[in-house]
Amino acid sequence: MTATHLPQAASVLAALIGGAAVIAVRLKASAKATSLKKIMIPPLGMATGFAMFLFPAAHVPWMWAAAALLAGALFFAYPLIWTSRFEVRDGHVYLVRSKAFIVIIVALLAIRLLLHDLVERAVSVPQTGALFFLLAFGMILPWRLAMVRRYKATLAGMAERDGPAGGEGGR
Repeated sequence: MTATHLPQAASVLAALIGGAAVIAVRLKASAKATSLKKIMIPPLGMATGFAMFLFPAAHVPWMWAAAALLAGALFFAYPLIWTSRFEVRDGHVYLVRSKAFIVIIVALLAIRLLLHDLVERAVSVPQTGALFFLLAFGMILPWRLAMVRRYKATLAGMAERDGPAGGEGGR
């Protein structure tokens, strides 16, 4: 492997490790009760990545940035929203493990890897990272906001069913 292929190989390896981590975390999370905090920490933590745009090497045209955010929100968030459901067990709210989730994450990872190679031919490595960060943020934010809405609806249904003495559901 030449030095010019090293960043690309590292990027692919990081994407594979990240995809495996997402699957592992999501499967583990379904075994524990969830909360608003657990739902919102990923996008809040990820938002720190916007600091990369302080560095000129990561700058991309505004239209490219908007396109990446919109692609994440319009095309990649919906499969995740579709597979995210909640259920009440023992007075707590749990994220339901979806059989389709792993298939969707693997498909999104494959699409990302294919697009990454095409994008990297047109822009620098830092710009590629910036565009894929925006794509991922555009995906995770609507997904997690939809989860918040469903979580609150599940809590409201719990409270309605259980009355004033209903459980907190991890709030």
